[in-house]
Amino acid sequence: MIEGGCLCGSVRYEADAEPIVMRACWCRLCQYVAAGNATINIAFPTNAVAVTGQMTDYVSTADSGNKMHRRFCPSCGTHLFSEAEERPHLIIVRAGTLDDPNLVTPQRTIWASHAPAWAHIDPDIERFEGQPPPDI
Repeated sequence: MIEGGCLCGSVRYEADAEPIVMRACWCRLCQYVAAGNATINIAFPTNAVAVTGQMTDYVSTADSGNKMHRRFCPSCGTHLFSEAEERPHLIIVRAGTLDDPNLVTPQRTIWASHAPAWAHIDPDIERFEGQPPPDI
């Protein structure tokens, strides 16, 4: 069981499946969420993640063209999840919200072409300049 939640504890989640993939994303929208850095994201099957607590949903269009739902705690502002309407079977969990952030390690970097010049991108993991092909 993989568990996590927001800073204030109002939102909690449990994932009862292994992660599908873990990625660092440098798209501009993720840079806003991560205060200028990449977001570190873990994809799970949507039906494997149980969430308790209320969240706010911010809807936007990603660089990929996908309509995204970015969900965060309305009390402390912690970004927890994103979901693309085009892939309802996947939920993306922000790695910083894991109770144990050492459970997973990024396997690839995506949207590297959008990273600022000062960004450190791990040369030892797979790199995509834009949106990679779907993982599942």
